[in-house]
Amino acid sequence: MSISISGLTKQFGQTDVLRGIDLGVEKGELVALLGPSGSGKTTLLKIIAGLEWPDAGRLVVDGADWLQLAAQDRRIGFVFQHYALFPHMSVRDNLAFGLTVRPRSERPGKAVIAAKVEELLHFLQIAHLADRYPTQLSGGQRQRVALGRALAIEPKVLLLDEPFGALDAAIRRDLRRWLRGVHEATGSTTIFVTHDQEEAFELADRVVVMGEGRIEQIGHADAIHDHPATQFVARFMGATVELPVTLQAGRAEGKGLDLTALPRRALPDGAATLFVRPEDIMPVPTTSSPWRIATRTSNGAHLRLILRHEDGKEAEADVPRRAVQAQTLIADTPVQLKIEAGTLFATASTPARRSARPASPTVSSPQKQETSS
Repeated sequence: MSISISGLTKQFGQTDVLRGIDLGVEKGELVALLGPSGSGKTTLLKIIAGLEWPDAGRLVVDGADWLQLAAQDRRIGFVFQHYALFPHMSVRDNLAFGLTVRPRSERPGKAVIAAKVEELLHFLQIAHLADRYPTQLSGGQRQRVALGRALAIEPKVLLLDEPFGALDAAIRRDLRRWLRGVHEATGSTTIFVTHDQEEAFELADRVVVMGEGRIEQIGHADAIHDHPATQFVARFMGATVELPVTLQAGRAEGKGLDLTALPRRALPDGAATLFVRPEDIMPVPTTSSPWRIATRTSNGAHLRLILRHEDGKEAEADVPRRAVQAQTLIADTPVQLKIEAGTLFATASTPARRSARPASPTVSSPQKQETSS
């Protein structure tokens, strides 16, 4: 099912949670909504599910206006972070639940439901757990059951809200690969919410980076990592070192900085800020520089260097411990900062944010309409 979202806005009290969301999702695509807490990603997911209602905008799925449909009429598969399994039901009964509560006219027969459950048990590789109860399962097993219950109704759209957030790192990695396989086997249109960059880029066909209720950037891992569209994305993607530089004919310059590796940029001359990841800074000992190594620590694999400018500004560099230069990088050594990669933003004119579309009609939910009639 294809999804088209346009001009979607939402307020809670005086707080703008969504500020004009425009997004298209293709049939069979797996899209990640990535961002920090409070960016609006879960609210957007709940609006698609029919659990929240926007103040304005449109939500069209395969040509149908879903803002005129109640949640139960959208045939959504929703998987929460904390499983939400029925503790008094076996795995088998949890999987069957969505089918058994359908309206009588749409409800499959008992034999059909039983066959569907058996199919899911084997597909999800949990047939040996069929008669257990949720309290007898591990976290990873519960999440598989939760996904199976969502898939049982053959949803038009599958939505996942931080599906692996409550699991430890090793189990999360295993389930990510497993979920990608499930997605490809079912061909479902899937949207999932996460704040984990590795999870988003490993799983998704496209990643939607959100911040403060806006879509900041949409794209694939390499493009977002190497070419962040805004300062927000640059910081969120780990470019935590911000260096003031001067642009001249598209080239960046800065005292104590080696910026020759950076490509020429079509930006106006003048002051700019260079956003750099600590791992893209290589300090090179020199006889004279405004930068010196303030502290040097090691975690075994990498050296963590705190670099201090003569004006008091600090930067952090992350250098492989076995790098050729590593042994020369000791405290109080003057260094030139060789920048391997970074993103420039002109100080005078930062990229404009996406604004909400012109005012759209206020949206009322079917439930609200029924209440007022």
